[in-house]
Amino acid sequence: MANIVAIVGRPNVGKSTFFNRLVEQRSAIMDDMPGVTRDRHYGYAQWTNKFFTVIDTGGYVTGSDDKFESQIRRQVELALDEATAVIFMVDCKDGLTGYDKEFAKVIRKSKKPVFVAANKADTPTKTLEAAEFYELNMGEVFAISAENGSGTGELLDELVKVFPSEDPEDPDAGIPKIAIVGRPNAGKSSLLNVLLGQERSIVTEEAGTTRDAIHSRYKLYGKDFILIDTAGIRKKGKVKEDVEFYSVLRSLRALEESDVCIVVIDAERGLESQDVNIIALAQKQSKGIVVMVNKWDLIEKDSKTSEKLKKDMLEKLAPIDYIPFIFASALTKQRIFQVIEKAVQVYENKTKKVPTSELNDALLPEIVHYPPAAIKGKHIQIKYVTQVAAKSPSFAFFCNLPQYIQESYVRFLENRIRERFDFEGVPVRLFFRKK
Repeated sequence: MANIVAIVGRPNVGKSTFFNRLVEQRSAIMDDMPGVTRDRHYGYAQWTNKFFTVIDTGGYVTGSDDKFESQIRRQVELALDEATAVIFMVDCKDGLTGYDKEFAKVIRKSKKPVFVAANKADTPTKTLEAAEFYELNMGEVFAISAENGSGTGELLDELVKVFPSEDPEDPDAGIPKIAIVGRPNAGKSSLLNVLLGQERSIVTEEAGTTRDAIHSRYKLYGKDFILIDTAGIRKKGKVKEDVEFYSVLRSLRALEESDVCIVVIDAERGLESQDVNIIALAQKQSKGIVVMVNKWDLIEKDSKTSEKLKKDMLEKLAPIDYIPFIFASALTKQRIFQVIEKAVQVYENKTKKVPTSELNDALLPEIVHYPPAAIKGKHIQIKYVTQVAAKSPSFAFFCNLPQYIQESYVRFLENRIRERFDFEGVPVRLFFRKK
């Protein structure tokens, strides 16, 4: 059983700042505007060689103007259910509020060990004022500063004492990561929720609902991997506020961390320039790619609609032509599991190692039959090919005049490799070296 710590409290008390301190990276977005964190956000932390999972949650309120209020509360309640222990964060500057008292009742129902962290105790005076939170009658109050770290050691010393088990250093180390990326409101969070069978991410009609990159462990047919839901990536000119700017940065970083990207496209809007940019970025970073054409249930279609749309999209993506397309609907669950099966298959293609003997047996006869064109009267002879270690399948061809290999011949060799060894969904790199 994993040790899970949920950081909860009303908005703007410093939960994300403390989360970032525990996981030792700026992975949760921080802003003075209340309601920045909406979904549950996970990370890994350690204290005195005790390892645990940390959950950052949205601010818990009732009766506010925030349209996401009820869904944020639901996410907080799910985090409380998952948690081994709870850090209830309050604010020394604001003092004890009615929201704190109301939320304390909710936390008590969870029957989990609770640690009250009175944050923003940046001065001796503020530290003394933390005493008023004893009125909550929830045990010891720890006066801390998430910003500068004071008091956090004492809190963590007590926290790790309640853990029932020893956790591994990083339970996700070496596990494939699949990022769900795309433009805002294409249906990325809906896809994640359907796959997980639970409300992992908040879903609304409003673009930009997801802000942080949300990581979830997933198992299917004996395969174990991590799904990452990301904020919608939009053009720089369309990013209007700081929070959205950092959301887009988190999405780009999630793309960098991933092994395979599922690019979600809105079937009603088709492949737009920003989708092409996302796919080109994924290719540049040597990621596996699967395109999910979402909201397929809303399209009037006949037997040729999907093929026509696929042809149009491939024309926009040229010369990238190795990507699988799946026409699906997160709403009706049509072909949803085909999407994830294809993503797993693409990961296997990305990590595939072809024995040198098989490569040479397959490719050298093709090269003899269709040799590179002679340049300046000089004949190019390719003697040997082997796969080299790299982030995506990469092959080194040893020849006498590598500088004279033409781009058209590189494409010919890449196509032969794809035909013989199935590298669907992954970029293939070819290098030519002097024998």
